[in-house]
Amino acid sequence: MDWDSFLTPYKQAVDELKVKLRGIREQYQKTSLHTPIEFVTGRVKPVSSILNKAERKQIPLNRLDAEMQDLAGVRIVTQFVEDIETVIELVKTRTDFEIVSERDYILQKKQSGYRSYHLVLRYPVHTIEGEQKILVELQIRTLSMNFWATIEHSLRYKYSGEIPEDINMRLQRASEAAFWLDEEMSIIRDEVQEAQRIITAKQRQSRS
Repeated sequence: MDWDSFLTPYKQAVDELKVKLRGIREQYQKTSLHTPIEFVTGRVKPVSSILNKAERKQIPLNRLDAEMQDLAGVRIVTQFVEDIETVIELVKTRTDFEIVSERDYILQKKQSGYRSYHLVLRYPVHTIEGEQKILVELQIRTLSMNFWATIEHSLRYKYSGEIPEDINMRLQRASEAAFWLDEEMSIIRDEVQEAQRIITAKQRQSRS
């Protein structure tokens, strides 16, 4: 398989979505409203990871575009849990892509302790050969959820998916601590947002 040609539209989809979602963040920053998007990242799955998952899930290589929904991935990270719902609603109002499926791993966390909200998008990419609709997985999570997931992913990679039980138990406790942190920050959310507005206003004054 010519991986470069196959993955190029996926890279284009990720790049375009990152620009569009960062644009939403910039629009909020120009107002006095709280910005629900803290930052946006994205990536195309490495070929080695694609092959490993295809073997594990028994997906034929000629069916990757239809059966592997996370070849392209974009992540929106928020400050507060409440921002996740705001972002979901913003995404649902858009007409430049179609939402294929949703999975709420926040209300129903994974057994590992993983929490995040997943949307699978069908995004149209315009190439010299015409329009190609690409599946993109969009993850929406808080800063604390993202920190936990990043650590868990590193450990899962290190131990080839078989994390030792003692480390697994600590990860479970860390997941609950991250959840508790989100709850505590939600309680003082109004105070935090007011403080951020004051800082932003002062920064604007100093630049003018």
